[in-house]
Amino acid sequence: MPASKAAIDVEQSLPSEDFKAVFRGHPSGVAVITADAGQGPVALTASSVASVSAEPPLLIFSVSALSSASPVLSRAETVVVHFLDVQDIDVAKLGAKSGIDRFAQAQTWTRLSTGETVYDGVRAWVRCEIVERIQAGESKVLIARALQSHIERDVQPGQPSDALVYHNRMWHHLDERSAIDHGIAM
Repeated sequence: MPASKAAIDVEQSLPSEDFKAVFRGHPSGVAVITADAGQGPVALTASSVASVSAEPPLLIFSVSALSSASPVLSRAETVVVHFLDVQDIDVAKLGAKSGIDRFAQAQTWTRLSTGETVYDGVRAWVRCEIVERIQAGESKVLIARALQSHIERDVQPGQPSDALVYHNRMWHHLDERSAIDHGIAM
């Protein structure tokens, strides 16, 4: 029976330490996700954001049950996904730090006319409607439909940018020196 229809047999799975070791060597883009389900905003830094479809515009991300933002993200109808570059490292660190108020004016933020919280000046953000939540092990995978976007610092196709990535438990900066081949399109 496919894993989606049956309980996953943990005993036959790859050990978690081996799984973590594989992903330590796999760089990911950095995003901060904000949400408010009525009791105040929450934020978390995520490296699990991925595009799923352009028609309709869908993205996914996962949230660990251990995250303090998890209860709010389980109820929120909308979120804002902030796509960060190296100029936004303070926002990335803010969302990754536990035990603090991420909206205590350490970083400036505003509310959209629709009520969602947005960190000011980030490279880009997308306001999304949560369309599905899927329990996946100790995490939830959220599928979101893009409703609105803002790009503060655009990235031109094939041109270098100041991408912020997370790799091997450290922040990294990708720029023109990190490109090894130009013209390969995915």
